[in-house]
Parts: sequence; C-alpha cells; structure tokens
Amino acid sequence: MQDFWKRFRRDRLAMIGLATILLLLFVGLFAPVISPYNPNEQFFDGLTLEGSPLPPGERFWFGTDTNGRDQFSRLLYGARTSILIGIIANGIAVIIGSFLGVTAGYLRGPAGATIMRLTDLMMAFPPLLLAIALAAILKPGLAIIIIVIALVNWVQIARVIYSETVALAERDYIEAARALGAGPLRILFRHLLPHLVPTITVYATLGIATTVLLEAMLSFLGRGVQPPTPAWGMMIFESQSYFLNAPWLVFIPGAAILILALSFNLVGDGLRDALDPTQRDGSR
Repeated sequence: MQDFWKRFRRDRLAMIGLATILLLLFVGLFAPVISPYNPNEQFFDGLTLEGSPLPPGERFWFGTDTNGRDQFSRLLYGARTSILIGIIANGIAVIIGSFLGVTAGYLRGPAGATIMRLTDLMMAFPPLLLAIALAAILKPGLAIIIIVIALVNWVQIARVIYSETVALAERDYIEAARALGAGPLRILFRHLLPHLVPTITVYATLGIATTVLLEAMLSFLGRGVQPPTPAWGMMIFESQSYFLNAPWLVFIPGAAILILALSFNLVGDGLRDALDPTQRDGSR
C-alpha cells in the first residue's frame, strides 16, 4: 500500500486531479454555508431593465441567470448534484458490471454466454440515445437519472471484467484450488476478485467522468435533473438562447463540467499507472 501511494504521489497530474475533486466535493457538501444566496431565489433587481441577465460583478460574482438568480450559488449547488450522480450512478454500474462479468467469465457455458449476449445487445445501442429513451419512458428526477445512467454504463466494465476473469480462470493456481476442493464462491472471492480489484478501481474512477458528462448531456437535452434543482447541464440548457449576449452563463458551468471530468480522468490514469507500474514503465 505504501509503494502504491508513493507511485501515485509522483504523478503530478493525478495529484492535481485529486486535489480538484476534493475541492469540488468540499464545495458541494458545504454549498449551503459557502453560497451567498439561495440558489432558487429570484432577485427583483437581478435582471437589467431590458430583462437580460446581469454580467459578473461585485454583488453577483458570476452574474445572474435568465430568471435573476445568482449564478455563483447555483454553480456551487450544482457541484453537489453532478458529483452525487457521478459517484452513485457509476458505483451501481460498476457493481452490476463487475458481478455479471465475473459470473459470466467464471461459469462460462450457457449461463456465461447468455450474460455476454445481453451485454453485446446493450452495447449495440448508443449510450446517449438509450439513456434518452429510458429517461423519456420514466419520470425525470434525481433517482431516476441515477438508475438510467447505471443501466446504460454497466456494459463496458462487464466486458472488461469478463475478459480478465476468463484469463485468470485458466491459471494454474485456480486449477489447484479446484483440485483441493475449493468451491465456486471461495474461488471467486479468494482467488479471482483480489486480482480484479485494480481493474475495477481504475474503471470505477474513469467511469465517473463518463457519468458526469452523460448526466450533463441529459440535463442539457431536458431529460436530466429537473428545475429548480441546480445542475450544470440544466444551467447550460436554460441559458443557451443567451449564448451571444451572456456567454458567461454557458461558459462557466461548461468549464466546471470539463474540469470535473478531466480531474477524474487524471486520477484514473494515475491509479492505473500506480497499480501497474510495469505497464507504466513499458509505455515509456
């Protein structure tokens, strides 16, 4: 564990990404304390005389939105929404994908083939279109969006875990464990899963970035988190008609989405290199 942490700390980009994630997580958790205003409060003087949003200034640091609400406060609360959906939805997807991938790779036969054909069927649908269809059928909301994203994103990790499980199941120590009378559950939990933890950890981290982007796209298309709950994608959707007159309304939440997704990608790359130093050295 100490060697892993030393290798991870040497990756400066990964450390920057981790620091950024912790900062955004802190901001999201303590948004009620940090934000200067209620994110849903509409100020009577929050718009110009022509009804346009106010630009960034001393009172409203990031300006106001189309409804005269403080953009900075909504951005802070939006961090909570994006990170919450990213972690929970991706966590559910990783659990589903890992379980199905390990089961199919270890059992193989008709059961394993059925699971993998289901995976292939799910991979045939574009993730965004499938998520839009599911969100359209179900009532949009925070819990529904988490479920929809989890149902869409589990297939990639299931395929990866399946391939690694098939390779590990052919190892001599697995055959030796079977010869000594070890049951399927013991082999799975004692001999297979420990070797799959690094892969699961890396894909769980990288998958959060994909989840955050998918949630932002769904919110932008009006199928994600519904108003008045602040969400970065929804903030862009509500402000797109003011892109030329008030570009900060689109640029600021868009930059926040980019920074969050990039940070998780940097941490995921750092974890991959720290958990598999031979691959890192070979790539250089």
